[in-house]
Amino acid sequence: MASVLGSTQAVLEGSLHLTNSSRFAGTGRCSKKQYTTGRQLAINVRAQAQADSSNTSRRSVLGLVATTLASGSFVQAVLADPKSIKLGAPPPPSGGLPGTLNSDEARDLDLPLSDRFFIQPLPPVEALVRAKESKADILKVKSFIEKKAWPYVQNDLRLKAGYLRFDLRTVIAAKTKDEKKMLKELESTVYTKLDELDYAARMKSSTDAVASYAASKSALDDLFAKLG
Repeated sequence: MASVLGSTQAVLEGSLHLTNSSRFAGTGRCSKKQYTTGRQLAINVRAQAQADSSNTSRRSVLGLVATTLASGSFVQAVLADPKSIKLGAPPPPSGGLPGTLNSDEARDLDLPLSDRFFIQPLPPVEALVRAKESKADILKVKSFIEKKAWPYVQNDLRLKAGYLRFDLRTVIAAKTKDEKKMLKELESTVYTKLDELDYAARMKSSTDAVASYAASKSALDDLFAKLG
């Protein structure tokens, strides 16, 4: 608003200056027509400035009223009909639906750290079934090797090797003392070949990856043949 009034004042002063200049310049006289034109210009500018000022004030008031009404409606809606929220007891750290017995085992502070693992332990027979599934998943990386999709080779290999290691530990622990020694040697060979395959994928070497894959498959077949 102040800027509008300031601009109006400047225009008025300019108009008066123009009129005065016309009056005293040249012949030293100002015609009646020039004087009337300048005066009419000043009146029009002042009227326009007043109209703009009035519109600005009206918009400001309307905006303030709308904001106040909206805020009041929001507060009234929030405070109306309060609803209570029922909080139950926290879930147990371990246990729950079938198949999720140890889904939260990692945060069960009552268990030893060595027992807090994200993979649910199974009995030896079921662990062997899951180990065979891990083996099948590991052998599926052959398609990624052929496509030279090295990140997929490494990710699948490391994930499934983790499951395989966990289940083989359960299966071998249930064997006799003599069987354990032989199976652990075969298991060590499997991990060595899988590490070589992982390294070949990291180096993006197709030749080494193909050779390491064949050696890994042979070692896995030997181990599972002994496991039954």
